[in-house]
Amino acid sequence: MGDLSSLPKAHLHVHLEGSIRPRTLSEIAARHRLTLPACFEKGYRFRDFADFNLQYRAIRACLREARDFRRIAFEFCQDEAAQGVRYAEVTFTLGAHGPRLESWEMPLESVLEGFEAGRERFGITCRVIVDHGRSKPPELAWRALETALRYRDRGVVGFGLGGDEKYPPEIFADVFHAAVDGGLHSVPHAGEITGPESIRGALVALRAERIGHGISAIEDQSLVEELKSRGVALEVCLTSNVAIPALVPSIDRHPLPRLIDAGLTVTINSDTPAIFSAPIASEYELAKKTFGLNDEAMAELARASVTASFAGESAKSSIQSEISRWLEESR
Repeated sequence: MGDLSSLPKAHLHVHLEGSIRPRTLSEIAARHRLTLPACFEKGYRFRDFADFNLQYRAIRACLREARDFRRIAFEFCQDEAAQGVRYAEVTFTLGAHGPRLESWEMPLESVLEGFEAGRERFGITCRVIVDHGRSKPPELAWRALETALRYRDRGVVGFGLGGDEKYPPEIFADVFHAAVDGGLHSVPHAGEITGPESIRGALVALRAERIGHGISAIEDQSLVEELKSRGVALEVCLTSNVAIPALVPSIDRHPLPRLIDAGLTVTINSDTPAIFSAPIASEYELAKKTFGLNDEAMAELARASVTASFAGESAKSSIQSEISRWLEESR
């Protein structure tokens, strides 16, 4: 059986602030004389999605200086390269940092500098998806988009929407239209904690090209067919869906195999790997063991991640060739 940490892959749904090494976050928090967020305590269990969001905000608040952002981006590259990731599109919530640090450029520019240093050192390419939290006003989304567009030629490839889905996607339609018209890809979260209507809203109102999570799509066959006809991929995050109560009750009840059997383009992702202790290779391993997938199926999931990415055609072709070699060697 093939080693899944050496399986070449793209990583499409991973939040930078949720990928910080615990030791790194501890050192950064101590330097700024801040209390380490409770979610980094051993065995922390989230009560619900609201509790998760509260803890996540505490992580973001630890980041204060350019060197903090550069460091976490550089270390992200090292950690992902060790998991077999050749290309990543990393979600970064700029609006969580710009207002409190009184600079929208510094956090994003520092992250991009860290990714460039990581590319030179570890050979992995990382691009940024600037996203906006649904609970924050559209005015902040516009400011984040304005900044993102200025860095489009330096590695920002997409605009996303995260957070509590009780705030419908239609609120942010104008922002996303401007993002797409400005050359960015639309990659909102939808169908994670609400039903298929959230995904439909993302497709229609936000011009979504991929769907973050999207697991509730399986509840609506007409939506499944629409996603297939549009070629819209789902960014599935197994451990994340189970770790937050009320999403998926247990890993064996996750709809991943149903999504695959329905013919949807499904990718495997880690969401917030440091918080859930679930790096991307272990997510592939979890899928393999839980649902009895063989090496050919794992290679197909890796291929889907590359195909659904916004990497250039040359990079895609190179990674696909690596996946083929991995599969041959695993036989």
